[in-house]
Amino acid sequence: MANYKVWIAGLSLLASVVGCTSKTETSQAQEEKPAAADSTQSAGNPKKTILFFGNSLTAGYGLDPAEAFPALVGEKAKAAGYDYQVINAGVSGETTAGGKSRISWVLRKPVDVFVLELGANDGLRGIPLDDSGKNLQAIIDTVKLKNPQVQIVIAGMHIPPNLGTDYSSQFYKLFVTLSRKNKAELIPFLLEDVGGVPKLNQADGIHPTAEGHKIVAENVWKVLEPVLQK
Repeated sequence: MANYKVWIAGLSLLASVVGCTSKTETSQAQEEKPAAADSTQSAGNPKKTILFFGNSLTAGYGLDPAEAFPALVGEKAKAAGYDYQVINAGVSGETTAGGKSRISWVLRKPVDVFVLELGANDGLRGIPLDDSGKNLQAIIDTVKLKNPQVQIVIAGMHIPPNLGTDYSSQFYKLFVTLSRKNKAELIPFLLEDVGGVPKLNQADGIHPTAEGHKIVAENVWKVLEPVLQK
């Protein structure tokens, strides 16, 4: 609990100074593009696909993409005998509005499992929750329209109470509501056991280190593996 409070304090400072829109993240968002599909797969026997769609946490900000949790989850899936191609479509600084505007472009190929990790930057900016909820639902609707049999997984996130405890409480409930409405699986808190632990976060105190991403991958895998078993 103490570590979580430290992490929340760090987020509060980040929100008050830059709202998670630092020049470094903004430039990375402009330069980054979703990972390309695995060119080694056969056109006649395509692998099923897990698409991770999110912000700097998904992108693996400050790290090699191979150290980010989507790649680590892909390794876990392979080790468990699941033949899935993993696509990391994370962009640093991304908001739900930004995600809504690029989702159709990202969905150029069929997706079997869609992991949605967006909303934190909205919360830090104090964007109205109704707007964030509509954007997230629009993203989900687009994914379902193009991939009717897709399995949806939503990553839950907490934000600091600097905009009021009611806002921060309702912010988290947004993910719970979306998961129930769309019959999606929910990762309770993506950064469980990582947020607020200094040695597991980079110098900014917000973005996980390579070791932190290993724990995040475990948090995701606990929810994702049962989905793959279906």
